[in-house]
Amino acid sequence: MITKEHVLEVLQTVTDPHLHKNIVETNGVREIKIAESFVSVKVALAKTQTAEQMQVQQEIVQKLKKAGAESVGLRFEPLTEEEIDQLGGIPEGRPTLLSKGSKTKFIAIASGKGGVGKSTVSVNLAVALNRLGKKVGILDADIYGFSVPDMMGIENRPQVVDKRIIPVERFGVKVISMGFFVEDNSPVIWRGPMLGKMLNNFFTEVDWGDLDYLILDLPPGTGDVAMDVHSMIPHCQEIIVTTPHATAAFVAARAGAMAIKTEHNILGVIENMSYFESKVTGEKEYVFGKGGGEKLSEVLETDLLGQIPLDQPDEQEDVFAPSVYAGDHRVGQIYIEIATKVIDKLSD
Repeated sequence: MITKEHVLEVLQTVTDPHLHKNIVETNGVREIKIAESFVSVKVALAKTQTAEQMQVQQEIVQKLKKAGAESVGLRFEPLTEEEIDQLGGIPEGRPTLLSKGSKTKFIAIASGKGGVGKSTVSVNLAVALNRLGKKVGILDADIYGFSVPDMMGIENRPQVVDKRIIPVERFGVKVISMGFFVEDNSPVIWRGPMLGKMLNNFFTEVDWGDLDYLILDLPPGTGDVAMDVHSMIPHCQEIIVTTPHATAAFVAARAGAMAIKTEHNILGVIENMSYFESKVTGEKEYVFGKGGGEKLSEVLETDLLGQIPLDQPDEQEDVFAPSVYAGDHRVGQIYIEIATKVIDKLSD
C-alpha cells in the first residue's frame, strides 16, 4: 500500500512551472489523504487555472499511479503573495518589446483606406530614422496585404536561434513580416483571434534586440489588427497617412478618431502623392488635388509632418529595393526632415 512518505517522495519530482522549484520545496503540498489505494492531494501553485496547471495535474496523476495508487484526486489553490515573495518571486522571462522595462517607442503608421502609400511611408520613415543614427525595427502588421519585404528588396527569411526568431536586417532596419511565413505569396485567410495571436508572437517571440523605435505598418482602416495594436500597446504613437484628395482625408479621419478614442497620441499627418514635379521644368502638378493633409491635420488637431511628391526611387545597380529612396534623393531628403520632426516630438 502506498504511504504518505512515498507520496512526498513522488511529489518532490514535480516542479512548479512558474517558480522552477519542486512543490514540496515551495510548501505547495497542502494536504495528503490516503484511503486504501485512493490518494487525495491538495496542491498550491504560483499560478492556477492555467495550461501549466493541467500539465502538473497530469504529471502527478501519472507518477502516483505508477507508484501504486489506484486512483488520484487533486485540488489546486494559489500560493499566497507572501509565500511567492519568500521564494524569490516569479522569475521574469526573457525581456520583450512589451516588457515593463522596455524603452522602445512604438510608432504605428495608419490610414483610412488602402492605396495611399502607407507601407511606402513606413519603410522610408524607418530607413530615414536609421540614417539619423537610431536603432529601428519595422513590423509589417498588414497581415493580409504584407508588402514590406518586397519593397525593401528582401529575399532571405528570418532564422530561429535558441527558439527565438531573428529579424532580417536591411538598410540597418530589422524587419519582420507575415510575408516571411507564407509560401508563394499565398493569401492569408484568418479571423480575428488568430490575427491577434500572430501579432502577439511578433512582439514576444522575435528577438528584436535593443530598439529605439519600432514602426508598425498597420492594415488600412479600423479592423481587428488595428484594434489589437491599440489594446496591446496603449502608449503607441500614431501617424496618419492620406493623399491630398478630400475624400481620402475624410476616410483617414476615421483612423485618427480611433486613435483618439483609445487614448493614443497622434504624432501627425503625412500627405503622400501631394504633387508631381517635373524634373525638366520644375513645375508642380497637383494630380490628386490639394489640401487633404492640411485639412486632416486641422480636424485631428495635430501637425502636418510632411508632403511627399509622386516620384520613383532611382535604380541602383548593386542595390535592389524598389521602394526605398536613397539618402541624397530629393524624396529621401523629405523623409529625413520628417524623421527629424518625429525624433524631436518623441523626445519632448
